[in-house]
Amino acid sequence: MNGLLLRVVGLLATLCLSSGTWAFDLDQLSARLATPEVVRGPFIQEKHLRALPQPLVSQGRFVLAKGHGLLWLLHSPIRQDYRIDDNGMAQRGAQGWQRLPQQSAAARQNRLFLAVLQGDSSGLQHDFELALSGTEDDWQLRLTPRSALLKQIFERIEIGGDALVRRIELRETQGDRTVLRLPDSQPGTDLNDAERADFAD
Repeated sequence: MNGLLLRVVGLLATLCLSSGTWAFDLDQLSARLATPEVVRGPFIQEKHLRALPQPLVSQGRFVLAKGHGLLWLLHSPIRQDYRIDDNGMAQRGAQGWQRLPQQSAAARQNRLFLAVLQGDSSGLQHDFELALSGTEDDWQLRLTPRSALLKQIFERIEIGGDALVRRIELRETQGDRTVLRLPDSQPGTDLNDAERADFAD
C-alpha cells in the first residue's frame, strides 16, 4: 500500500457512528467523527489490480487514537508497522520508528485526513464532494474528488457501515481498486502501555 492510500484508508476508518433511529446528515456525521477516544480492530485489505486475475490480500490490525494518530500494523503477507501523526508518516525498523520522507503534496494530504480524524470536515469538504445516503443503521458515504491532485489518483471513495465503518472502497482513476474491510472494529477509551509507547517514540 502506498503512503497516500494508507493515509486515506486508515484515517477514514475514524468514521464511527452511534446507532439510532433518527435521521442524520453530514453535519451530524461530521460531529461524530471525533467521538471515540480510541478505535481498534482487524483489517482485511484486497488490492484489485487490472493486470492480475486475483486480488492481493493483506491483513493486520489498526489502532486509531484521538490526539495521537494511527498505528497500521500489517501482519501478512509480511510484517510491517506504520504510524501516522501530525508530523507525518513513520515506519518501524530495527532502530525504532523512522520518519519517511514526504513531498509537499503528501504532507498536505496528511494534514487533510488528520483533520478528518479530529472531526473537522471543512478541509475534507474543500477537496471532496460528499454524498451521504441510507439510514443510520445502513449508511453509505461517497467522496468524489474536487482537487486536481486527488482527481489524478481517485475516481471516488465509498464508505459504508452501521454502528461503525465496515467497508471502504477506493476506486483509482487507472482502473485499480482497493477494498478495505473492518469486520470487528471496537471503540475504546484509552491506549494500552504498548500503544502509548508506540505513539510516544
